[in-house]
Amino acid sequence: MRKFLIAALVLAAFLAFASVKVAFIYVGPIGDAGWTYAHDEGRKYLEEHVPGVETAYQESVPEGKESLKVIESYVKRGYKIIFTTSFGYMDATEELANKYPNVHFFHCSGYKYNHRNFSAYFGRMYQARFLTGIVAGMMTKTNIIGYVAAHPIPEVIRGINAFALGVKLVNPKAKVKVVWTHTWYNPATEREAAEALLDAGADVITQHQDSPAPVQAAAERGLYAIGYNSDMSAFAPEAHLTAPVWNWGVFYVAAVKGILNGTWKHGFYWWGMDKGVVDIAPFGPAVPENVKSVVNAFKSLIKQGLFDPFKTPVMEIYDQDGNLRAEPGKGLSDEELLEMNWFVDNVEGTIPKE
Repeated sequence: MRKFLIAALVLAAFLAFASVKVAFIYVGPIGDAGWTYAHDEGRKYLEEHVPGVETAYQESVPEGKESLKVIESYVKRGYKIIFTTSFGYMDATEELANKYPNVHFFHCSGYKYNHRNFSAYFGRMYQARFLTGIVAGMMTKTNIIGYVAAHPIPEVIRGINAFALGVKLVNPKAKVKVVWTHTWYNPATEREAAEALLDAGADVITQHQDSPAPVQAAAERGLYAIGYNSDMSAFAPEAHLTAPVWNWGVFYVAAVKGILNGTWKHGFYWWGMDKGVVDIAPFGPAVPENVKSVVNAFKSLIKQGLFDPFKTPVMEIYDQDGNLRAEPGKGLSDEELLEMNWFVDNVEGTIPKE
């Protein structure tokens, strides 16, 4: 009887320890099929894989100072782990981490963190971007590839460059044209930008945007598209070639389990394809077998840690002004990648100041 009581008490203590409330702050609607949708899929994955976790979320929270009250409201409601999932929440998250040392804060895509209760996290999406660049470079006929880009920050610039390096590897004649929208999620603006690129001769469109509007614009003209964030093939089954996709649940499970068992160390986390945080969507029906073979060969090398488009480049990397930025096999540091503010030489476009 005594052993039974002890076991019951231990189980009760474990369940109490394992129970935790986790909040997610989103910049867009969960139905965007893009960035926020991918994070919310990660939230669901967390609930499915960590018993005792209770989650909540707030959609379409404005970035900047306005986000602070929203984030803090979850602290006051007893949420002990909070994920803020957009770059513009960084300063507010840092402020609250300092104010509430007993709450664990995680900020996505920023660079601020501490080693007490505040982590920054992201994924090496540029690895997947490089692979999709190979697809675009091998499939374009006009040698003009359109890129609908959100904001001119290092994250977006880095993705454009990685994509362009993939294009250049298999098709040195092709150019990547960039149009900026200055918005993360605005389907009408994204469509307009895509149409401008299509009018300029692009026969493959890709994007760093949260809606499927650019994919749909390409499909309506019988051309090809590469989505982003999630598999967008449902919006254009014939036109969709693939997409760089996020699997945030992998990180969320690791972080929450680490908090619960006391092993998590706060800091900066930048996981790649080897961890499963980033990947590419299944190939569409238009992608030939030879293209799949090349992409899969490089994907395997990346996952094994044997190749990285920026750290172990297979060719020299030059910027638009002809300056040598990296030699084959030498590459760029994480610091250089996180501060990237220049385009590689096969990109057509400028980097505006916001």
